[in-house]
Amino acid sequence: MRPTFHLKTLVVAVAAFSVASIASAAGLDRSGQDITAFLQDGLYAEAVYTYIDADVTGNDNAYIGGDNNAYIQGNKTGDVAESYDFFRYGVKADINDTFSVGILYDEPFGAAASYSGDNNFVARGDLDATINAASDGALPNYAQAEGQFDALQQAVADGATLKPQQQAQFQALGSALAIAQAEQATKGEGTNVEVRSESITAILGMKLGENKNFQVYGGPVAQRVRADVKLRGIAYGPATGYTSHLSPDQDYGWLAGMSYSKPEIALKAALTYRSEIDHKMQIAEIYPVAEALGINPVQSNTMEMSTPKSVNIDFQTGINPTTIATAKVRWVPWSDFEIVPPLYNEVSKGSYGPDGLALVGYDDDQWQVELGMAKRLTPALALSGTVGWDSGAGDPTTSLGPIDGYYSAGLGAKYNVTENWAVSAGGKYLWFGDAKGQLPTKKIVGDFQDNDGYILGVKLSYQAQQNFN
Repeated sequence: MRPTFHLKTLVVAVAAFSVASIASAAGLDRSGQDITAFLQDGLYAEAVYTYIDADVTGNDNAYIGGDNNAYIQGNKTGDVAESYDFFRYGVKADINDTFSVGILYDEPFGAAASYSGDNNFVARGDLDATINAASDGALPNYAQAEGQFDALQQAVADGATLKPQQQAQFQALGSALAIAQAEQATKGEGTNVEVRSESITAILGMKLGENKNFQVYGGPVAQRVRADVKLRGIAYGPATGYTSHLSPDQDYGWLAGMSYSKPEIALKAALTYRSEIDHKMQIAEIYPVAEALGINPVQSNTMEMSTPKSVNIDFQTGINPTTIATAKVRWVPWSDFEIVPPLYNEVSKGSYGPDGLALVGYDDDQWQVELGMAKRLTPALALSGTVGWDSGAGDPTTSLGPIDGYYSAGLGAKYNVTENWAVSAGGKYLWFGDAKGQLPTKKIVGDFQDNDGYILGVKLSYQAQQNFN
């Protein structure tokens, strides 16, 4: 005869997981788009706060030349990852023994990075060093570049026709001088990026089968995204001084999934798909070097961007009357994701073909796996532990988030204050994968190794039975 693990005796252990169990490092993934609040039994509500503090340090690239893959260890970058926090809320209720409804709020995607100190990601205003880097070492100082440019400019003014080689040199010198001037104009400023998003999901579920073990669910998703980017320092070459502001935009997608439960052994399994969401965002850009190319350096345009689709698998089962095991798997196709600001892309077309370059892109898809176990120690107290792995989205990766996945270990606890109210707390330690930072041009600009971070979370929850018999 199979053992029966009454769900009521395990509910303390189950809820100990979801405070800091998933917090992603690949791409712009942050919340993991958790829907487990909707999968709870009866009437359920939760409010979750999560705090992420990552220590991401490295060195810039001291190499000057035309080999994009060459790297010589340069100056220290300091900690480039700013602390990041977000909230998650969820409410779920059964209408009857067949239908359930829920509302979920989370902040699924985000980034927060800032460079400071004496390195190539901070505008130092050194004209000679900038000219040397911009010319791949061909020009030692600003005065020489300016002299050569002025001579060619005077020749044109005098009516001379420049040969193709001279014309190319004239344009290269003009661009190098513009880069140096942009570097000087933003002296003391560091590279900075901030991306924020908010998402509200409405879910309707319908239970099927004689014992209502199966459920299909789905609903609309409203998502709001905003971002600010500043590129500073000679690491970014012609893009130094680039600034963009993406105004908040709200657009819509959808969610669909199915689940199976077997309460007598506390088994639940769910598969959830979220669609990508297409945004049309107003973007204001400043690109100082564009003026040297005959392009308006200050523009406001509409930019299209799609946040990625995803698939989540959630699984739990009772092992004995006081112990439960869980598994989570998440897939996000970050290789399909790009941020392509119009002015940034237009400037890049002169050197990189008709398609130009994206400001941000990733080479690989993200896979994330987390395994856990929770133990009810007393009728009111449970402890949980998790181990996890995140594949990252490729190495090398963008210098605006130089991490290649992680390994993690976490602990959590839940205490039932009353029969219905509970408080949970948890933490997770992250060992980040080493990554080289690169530009959209594929040039290596930094190396980031031996980094780590931690996540802390706290949750207040309410749960009550609903009886429709």
